[in-house]
Amino acid sequence: MQPDVIQRSTRQRQVILEEVKRSRTHPTADEIYEQVRSRLPRVSLGTVYRNLDVLAANGDILKLAPGRPQMRFDGNLTAHYHMTCIHCGRIEDLPLTASDNPIDILENMTSHLTKYGVFGHKLEFVGVCAECAAKGLGFPGVDAFDPGVDAKKEDNPFDQKGKRRG
Repeated sequence: MQPDVIQRSTRQRQVILEEVKRSRTHPTADEIYEQVRSRLPRVSLGTVYRNLDVLAANGDILKLAPGRPQMRFDGNLTAHYHMTCIHCGRIEDLPLTASDNPIDILENMTSHLTKYGVFGHKLEFVGVCAECAAKGLGFPGVDAFDPGVDAKKEDNPFDQKGKRRG
């Protein structure tokens, strides 16, 4: 948290926070602006941008990693991973529980194998969402695929939930 971040809560900031937390789509600032405007018609886009920065700096929301055409925000502060569609940019939360999460093991091993004090990690999965796949869009340089259909079971070591078979 930055010491110079404004902590005073305003009605506008509260509404912006509520809209980000309510959304499950990892909205852009423009999308949040449209949602907030339905509740506060006189709010400006600049006010939404400034308040999103304050909320992110205060740790009330997450700013998703740069490198996207538009910054996206997440109101879910629990540790979780994202899957991003390479075509439309949709971001979805991955339903991994701690018991399913081999990354925690890797993080612990990394701190033991290096001289670094590991305090976290960043991991994002990329792929093609079901809607884009239905439009015939696939991975660049690879034929389109149907994400709901596994390859032959003997060729694919994972089931549809991503767990190792056998």
